[in-house]
Amino acid sequence: MSVLTTAAAAAVALSANAAHAAPGEKLGKNDKNEVKAKVDHLYEQAEQATEKYNGAHEKQQKLQKQISTIQDGVARGRQELNKLREGLGSLASAQYRSGGIDPSVQLLLSSAPDDFLDKASTLDQLSGRQVQALKKIQDKQRELAQQRTEAAEKLKDLASTRAELGDRKKEVQGKLAEAQKLLNTLTAREKAALDAEQRRAGRSSAERADIGHHAPATGRAAAAFAAARSQLGKPYVRGATGPSSYDCSGLTSWAYAQADVFIPRTSEAQSGIGTRLTRSRLQVGDLVFFFNDLHHVGLYAGNGQILHAPRTGTVVRYESMDTIGGPFMFGVRV
Repeated sequence: MSVLTTAAAAAVALSANAAHAAPGEKLGKNDKNEVKAKVDHLYEQAEQATEKYNGAHEKQQKLQKQISTIQDGVARGRQELNKLREGLGSLASAQYRSGGIDPSVQLLLSSAPDDFLDKASTLDQLSGRQVQALKKIQDKQRELAQQRTEAAEKLKDLASTRAELGDRKKEVQGKLAEAQKLLNTLTAREKAALDAEQRRAGRSSAERADIGHHAPATGRAAAAFAAARSQLGKPYVRGATGPSSYDCSGLTSWAYAQADVFIPRTSEAQSGIGTRLTRSRLQVGDLVFFFNDLHHVGLYAGNGQILHAPRTGTVVRYESMDTIGGPFMFGVRV
């Protein structure tokens, strides 16, 4: 999956926010609050699709590694079988020189492995150990072939999923383009006012976080939080995992990796690790999850604030848990 540049991502995100508008609906030329609300809603849709796309991409990578391992095993099994057949070929040559090839040897030299192995025990010259070795190879080949088939089927499913998510991303991008057009109808002063609101929100939350007065959950949580804090101001880019830009789960997975703790890539997968927490039990560095489908994650910063990569068009920053745009679901202590 390619990572969008910051500029491209910002343009795409702005376009996505128009997706919330009903067909044919028109906004007032200077209604910056309505435009902002629709843009923010589509940022959420874009992030939701991104997390699902990230998950499909991660699964595909794992399956590709599994298939590679299976193919290596199959290749080794064939090499071993070929060596055994070469030995049988030497036996056939000796029989030919003495007056002809026994029919059972001809079967053993057949290009069909099943015939070759099923008939192996009929040849007196073949030892019991050799027969067992051949059957073991046959069983292994069948096992690997079955695994390869299963992996191929899973890859087909993932390809279908990625195609579906790709269609969804294109749809969101088209609506983001519409939102960009609407934003372009605002005056320079109105655009500056929106930017100023974003900056004030980040500064205000940073002040309320009052980091120095809150104890971290654990040593690794402290290290992860410190790493994330060092990334303040880095841009949100969909699919990015650092160190120059991040999406929400990209930031949390990168931060914990700096503490030598390797957590899953997506927010949904991250929600299934560690110890689940209510809001009252949260401490600095705990993971915090939002929205019913858990498509957004950040790090708890204390005093009801989180440190996170919010959405396209923003940067890594502090923010109140009450202004995320979706309900807090639970926390996780890694």
